Amino acid sequence: MAYIEPAPIKDKENPLESMMSRFDIAAQILGLDDATYNVLKSPTKQVIVSLPITMDDGRKRVFEGYRVIHSNILGPAKGGIRFDPDVNLDEVKALAAWMTWKCAVVDIPYGGAKGGICCNPRAMSAGEIERLMRAYTSAMMGIFGPDRDIPAPDMGTGPREMAWLMDEYSKAQGITVNAVVTGKPLVLGGSLGRVEATGRGVMVSALSAMEKLKLNPAKATCAVQGFGNVGSISAKLLHERGVRIKAVSDITGAYYNDNGIDIEEAIAYKEANNGTLDGYQHAEKIPADDLLTLSVDVLVPAAKEDVITMANVDKIQARLIVEGANGPTSARADAIINEKGIMAVPDILANAGGVTVSYFEWVQNRLGYKWGLDRVNRRSDRIMRDAFDHVYQTAVKYNIPMRIAAYVVAIDKVAKTYQFRGGY
Repeated sequence: MAYIEPAPIKDKENPLESMMSRFDIAAQILGLDDATYNVLKSPTKQVIVSLPITMDDGRKRVFEGYRVIHSNILGPAKGGIRFDPDVNLDEVKALAAWMTWKCAVVDIPYGGAKGGICCNPRAMSAGEIERLMRAYTSAMMGIFGPDRDIPAPDMGTGPREMAWLMDEYSKAQGITVNAVVTGKPLVLGGSLGRVEATGRGVMVSALSAMEKLKLNPAKATCAVQGFGNVGSISAKLLHERGVRIKAVSDITGAYYNDNGIDIEEAIAYKEANNGTLDGYQHAEKIPADDLLTLSVDVLVPAAKEDVITMANVDKIQARLIVEGANGPTSARADAIINEKGIMAVPDILANAGGVTVSYFEWVQNRLGYKWGLDRVNRRSDRIMRDAFDHVYQTAVKYNIPMRIAAYVVAIDKVAKTYQFRGGY
């Protein structure tokens, strides 16, 4: 194909630019033709809505909401809804594309989508959040659907918000439609194992990578950035398998103990302390950014995107990075990671456990039949291990980093499906 060198990427990277720089390298390796390249890089649909909401004090506020469907080539679009003050269209487009590649790399029949509302849920009451979620659902009534676009929780949303979405959609249809959304409460058709799924996938990916690097979990050390759902469960499950977790962090800072942190105890402390580790006594508080550069075997960035950059990548000492968050490593920093010989298990592989169990939830809703936790975990673990092995073998075959190999696997699947389906 005729390939145009992408423009140089700035230090503070746009997440869409970071994603596209990796996409371009994988497209070159695969030799994608121009037509397929252009179809795969372009979002299928972008929706922007204004949502006027009555706040508790009687004032009207207008919020901006987004939904981007990047692809529906493999099947219905799938992707979370983010409530965050920094939500913008470029971020949502990048996250939607990541969902396409994430679903493809674990071989589940979904395309990619993402949604978001620019708001600060921490500064809003439950009633205000409910009105906003229902208004967003109503505005997206022609977009969402169990065969069209299936949302899920993301930053700032959870099972409660998904219940409101399901209810609002179901009222409009005149029937209960469980399968329109995943990440629901169990009583509304949610799946066992969904809450732990992303963190469990990170654990499976980390152990698979440690096996390749001949790292014994019982002798390995780890630092986990972020102690929300993904980070805390990743830390807990790795800790249970013998890995010494030397540091964790949340919005209040990082907490370090060279002898290892008791993760069960730290989780219990957080739950009893308004959801933060503030004041945690069994570890030394250190600057949050220092966690990324600690002398550990495994680093799990499980907070926000763009945390490993040119500003700190030279100081990273870990042998293995397992990305629990979406886009935590900038494209420019990737080159340094590769030069240093660090294995990085990329986000589209490492944190795909969540979308895998979301798929299981959707399947159970469609069947009207619930699976037990053992079945969910057994099947998700197998999918994650198989996906890791496929990506690893692709990395060896082309002599490329794991991140580019994951994009090669994903893009190859979507491209071949598109070519079989055909177009105008």
